Amino acid sequence: MKSKRLNTLTNGVVKSNPTFRLVLGTCPTLAVTTQALNGLAMGAAVTFVLLCSNVMISLLKKLIPDRVRIPAYVVIIATFVTVVQMVMRKWMSPLYEALGVFLPLIVVNCIILARAEAFASCNPVLDSALDGLGMGFGFTLSLTFIGMVREFLGSGSFFGIPVGSLGNVSMSIFIMPAGGFLVYGTLMALVNYLTRLAEERKIRMGSHHEKGEKEAKQ
Repeated sequence: MKSKRLNTLTNGVVKSNPTFRLVLGTCPTLAVTTQALNGLAMGAAVTFVLLCSNVMISLLKKLIPDRVRIPAYVVIIATFVTVVQMVMRKWMSPLYEALGVFLPLIVVNCIILARAEAFASCNPVLDSALDGLGMGFGFTLSLTFIGMVREFLGSGSFFGIPVGSLGNVSMSIFIMPAGGFLVYGTLMALVNYLTRLAEERKIRMGSHHEKGEKEAKQ
């Protein structure tokens, strides 16, 4: 049971990373990652909504009629998105302005709706909470890393802090839409390549282990 829940928690970080492996939430990924801090803030907001909506939907799954489940999920998600908006508008106004329209659009973020439909609606509360945390953490890591690369190459800074005189030779294309697609595609290819290598290595190690066991029995 512990192993299963650990897999649920870590699944969204690498194996089923919503950004690089499932290719979900592409619009905010490309739009807000001109700076690392923006990516971190968007990821944290999505993680909070994922966690809370997964828990709430799991608690109410037996009370929600099947024919209205999607509208019900949207209402639940919208409630938590509103909480995030109110908090950020009050205490994090610069980030609220930077994220712009993509903050309220979390309501229809396909990552959140997909996890609500595919996982939270048919799993216990604790498992749903772990799934929300894992997927949100994977999304946050992805957006933050993309933002770090784009900000470093496009603005010559790191989390808003200038890196020496790098700003004088930075390439502004990386903080433009074309640069976003370039960085996103390159990192996606790299992550998928490394993941495939890890899977092949795991298969080889498993086959060697089985072969060793057979030889030991003989």
